[in-house]
Amino acid sequence: MNPSFPPVSRTLDPASLLAKKSHFLFGPRQTGKASLIRDRLGATPHFDLLDTQTWLELSHDPSLLGKRIPKGQSEVVIDEIQRLPELLNEVHRLIEDRKIRFLLTGSSARKLRRGGVNLLGGRARTKTLHPFTAFELGKSFDLDKALRYGALPPVWFSDDPTADLLAYIGIYLNEEIRAEGAVRNVPAFSRFLKIAALCSGTIVNFTAVASDAQVPRTTIHEYWSILIDTLLMHELPAWRSSVKRKPIVTSKHYLFDVGLVNAILGRTSSPGTPEYGAAFEAWVFHEFLAWRDYRSTEPLSFWRSTSGYEVDFLIGDHTAIEVKAKSTVGSADLRSLRAIADEKRFQHRLCVCLASRRRDEDGITILQFSQFVRGLYDGEFGGA
Repeated sequence: MNPSFPPVSRTLDPASLLAKKSHFLFGPRQTGKASLIRDRLGATPHFDLLDTQTWLELSHDPSLLGKRIPKGQSEVVIDEIQRLPELLNEVHRLIEDRKIRFLLTGSSARKLRRGGVNLLGGRARTKTLHPFTAFELGKSFDLDKALRYGALPPVWFSDDPTADLLAYIGIYLNEEIRAEGAVRNVPAFSRFLKIAALCSGTIVNFTAVASDAQVPRTTIHEYWSILIDTLLMHELPAWRSSVKRKPIVTSKHYLFDVGLVNAILGRTSSPGTPEYGAAFEAWVFHEFLAWRDYRSTEPLSFWRSTSGYEVDFLIGDHTAIEVKAKSTVGSADLRSLRAIADEKRFQHRLCVCLASRRRDEDGITILQFSQFVRGLYDGEFGGA
C-alpha cells in the first residue's frame, strides 16, 4: 500500500485532545493514526514502540522514558503502547510528577485490558480513530465506492483496492494475531474470520458459528473477543427500554469496514442486491460510530421486537433511524418506524435512503444519506 495519499481533513484532532488531558488513541491498523499525529503533532516528542531499538531500551529500563523527555516538555506521543504495557507505570508517574500529557496510540487493546495492566486510573481518556467518513471526504465521497471497498485511507486512494484489502487481511493475521500470541491455530482463526464476516450486521448464533468453524463454542467466544479487542468488530447493543412490545435483547455486531467484509467473502456490493443493502446499513453504522467517538457521547442501539418489528439504529431515546438502500421508499418500508412511535419518546424518526428529495410522511422524515450526515454533524438530530 502507498502511505502517501492526498490530505483529508480528519474530524478528530489529537492536538486538541492532548491540550486538555492525556488520551489513549486507538484504531485498527491503517486508519491513519500515524499520519494524523505527524500532521497535527509533528513537533511533539515521539516514542515509536514499533522501532526495535526503542522497544528494547524501554522494555529493559522503563525509567529511560522520563530521562529522554526534555525538561519542561508538557506533551509526549507514544506509539503502539500495547507492545509494552508495563511502560504505563512510568507514564503514570510522569503524569503525576511532571504533569506531562501523553497521547498513547495503539491498534489493539487486548494486552491493556488483561493481566492487571495499569490503565492510568482515569488519568487518560479514550478515543478511537475510524476509517474515512463521508463527512471528512466531503465532495469526493463516492457511496458505491465506499460500499464496495470501504474507506481505509490507503485503500480509498489505491489503484488496486481489492489487492490492498487482501493484503490487509494477511497483515492482520500475520502481524496482529501472531503478535498478540492469542491464537495457536491460525488456519482455524482464518476460517472463523470468514464466518464472522458473514455474521457482520446480524445477531450472532455462537453455537452455529462454532459448528461452521469446526472449533468449540468456548473458542469462538475467545476468537470473538480478539476481534473486539483488536478493534475489528464493534457491538451494537439492543434497546431494552420498550414498554409497548417485548424486545429482543441480544446485540448485533459489525466488522469495522465494509470493504474488509467484501474482501474476506470475495464478493462485491452491486446496487439492487441484498449485499448492497447490508453494506449500506453497515456504512451508516460506521458513520454513527465515528460521529459518536468524535463529536458525541450518545449511546447507540437497535430495536427488534419479538413480534417482528425492527429499527436499525437508535440514538439515545430520541432518534430512531431505519436504513433503506433504495431511492423509492414505500409505506411498507416505514412500518417499524410507525410501530416505535408507540413508545412516545422518539422526537425524530428518520428513514435514511437514496432518495434525491427530502420529504415527510406520518411524522417520519425520509432523506438522502448525504443529507442525514450533514444533519448529524450540524446537531439537527441531537448530540452534537
